[in-house]
Amino acid sequence: MADPNWDDLQLFHVVAELGGLSAAAQRTGLSAPTIGRRMLALERTLGRALFLRSQRGYRLAHDGEILFERVSGMQAVADDIAAWHSDAFAMPWVSIAVDSWLSGFAADHVAGIKGAEDGFRICLAAAGPSLALAFREADVAVLAARPDSGNLAVRRAGTMAYAVYRRRGGADEALPWVSMGTGAAISPSDRWVFENHESAITTWTEDRHLLVRLIAAGAGQGVLPVHIGDSDPALERVGGMIDALGHPLFIIAHDDDRHRPEVRTVIERLATLIKANSGLLSGE
Repeated sequence: MADPNWDDLQLFHVVAELGGLSAAAQRTGLSAPTIGRRMLALERTLGRALFLRSQRGYRLAHDGEILFERVSGMQAVADDIAAWHSDAFAMPWVSIAVDSWLSGFAADHVAGIKGAEDGFRICLAAAGPSLALAFREADVAVLAARPDSGNLAVRRAGTMAYAVYRRRGGADEALPWVSMGTGAAISPSDRWVFENHESAITTWTEDRHLLVRLIAAGAGQGVLPVHIGDSDPALERVGGMIDALGHPLFIIAHDDDRHRPEVRTVIERLATLIKANSGLLSGE
């Protein structure tokens, strides 16, 4: 036996609620004969008499009353789903994954990425080492390395530089080193301290943002992006920039999605934001 069609069940609900074909026709825009034929077909599909028909209209039979109660529950669930869908997807959204050293910078400048009047929403996250843009784990990413595979559109935008920092006003004697732990070191800047000063490391962390706080607290000196170190009044730069660690930044999007209006807008605004802060990011 075939299962009843949800559209027919919804139409049944209208007929039962209004008590006749004419009123149901006015609400649905279907003709009364069409509705009558579909109700007969529904009864045959279910193998049950749903209506007591008379000149005064359609009155529910016993099985019709049972079905009406059950369809009413189904309709309530369907209405809840529709309301939930409407609330959640009233506007499109763009997911943005940013190199973790840049995530705070992006958050501080979020007004330059999305304005109050924009008809879209954003989700901002720090990009992890396993980010897979080819599988659309983010709509747009700002990364330190150009991807070498995938159907991706890549745009170069600015550079990032690194230097050694210590707590401002600290003693001038040689300081120990604070480093990223080897298990969390995902970039050359993360590895630089233990590759060059391993024997002098006294403190390390698995969290990049804790590294900043440890240096500011006087635990030792360490390597930071210049846009973070130069902007923190608790820190001072030791020497010049480490040329070997400087790298370009890339704005990346899936090639199939980059033409979506909201994605294109975010890409352009990220490029403008990075260009406007090029001196801060490059240390120049």
